[in-house]
Amino acid sequence: MFKVPPIPAARIPELLRAMPKAELHIHIEGSLEPELIFALAQRNGLSLPYADVEALRSAYAFTNLQSFLDIYYAGASVLLHEQDFYDMARAYLVRAAADNVLHTELFFDPQTHTERGVAMETVINGLHRACVDARADLGISATLILCFLRHLSEESAFETLEQAQPFLDKIVGVGLDSSEVGNPPEKFARVFARCRELGLHLVAHAGEEGPPAYIWSALDVLKVERIDHGVQAVHDAALMQRLAQDRTALTVCPLSNQKLCVFPNLADHNLAKLLDAGLAATVNSDDPAYFGGYINDNFTQVFAATGMTVRHAYQLAFNSFEASFAGNADKRVWEHKLKERFERFMEHDY
Repeated sequence: MFKVPPIPAARIPELLRAMPKAELHIHIEGSLEPELIFALAQRNGLSLPYADVEALRSAYAFTNLQSFLDIYYAGASVLLHEQDFYDMARAYLVRAAADNVLHTELFFDPQTHTERGVAMETVINGLHRACVDARADLGISATLILCFLRHLSEESAFETLEQAQPFLDKIVGVGLDSSEVGNPPEKFARVFARCRELGLHLVAHAGEEGPPAYIWSALDVLKVERIDHGVQAVHDAALMQRLAQDRTALTVCPLSNQKLCVFPNLADHNLAKLLDAGLAATVNSDDPAYFGGYINDNFTQVFAATGMTVRHAYQLAFNSFEASFAGNADKRVWEHKLKERFERFMEHDY
């Protein structure tokens, strides 16, 4: 492992913003800022139950996952046409590139849109076109992960997979999100088995509000390669040992965890504990428009609250590249850039 150079604590926030990184847990619908929601509503001739942008922003007061999801789905209702999906993804990708994100894997929820009569091809083509353009003109690598809504039935997930089949060359994997409690991973065992047969990468939300048992199920029943969130793993020593031994990545979202009261105080977040136990944890923004911060905000705020060190910073960024579904050649290039950034940072060349 690269020997991390000594960097003064006062310069860590600057380093966190400057270091190359990957983002592996971003719901693209959760990047819809109030300004864009109003702009799309106006373009599509829709009325919103909020007087203006600030009224909508002030409604972002959540007490748990479900109270967030209610307004999240309402915001997504302005997405109707391929250009809407393109514009949403483009806005996020511009922001991510500015945060020195070199690679991102975007979650999207097609059922949120197909249930409103929006065609699957409209959703995927708009998002995919934004990813292609971002590589060309922003220099950021971006791929798509189709997520099934776990509060809906497995039958609905199968229907969604069938609708997506003609476009599988435009997605890299599938995931499982939405209301966790009461919707265990095993509910979707058969559809994930089918996705595995199709050669898709597999991830799932588990252990955010749900118990460690959900993480076990995601690993053993769904056979996922990454766990999204996973912070409840600390309550199960055997699970912690397994996650560390297998280097199963956790895509942790600190500001989301604080906003949804998983950790009411960011200072109590267990990210450092996960890293120090040898787990391949990463930092991500989840739904940045709703949770008060993009990836660099998540890094700087959780470091400020917990006192994590420059060694943690390097490990988190390294883990993000290693845990991605990118090719090994790209990973080596990005990891070299990360190492170079840390070395050059001491020379004030940034």
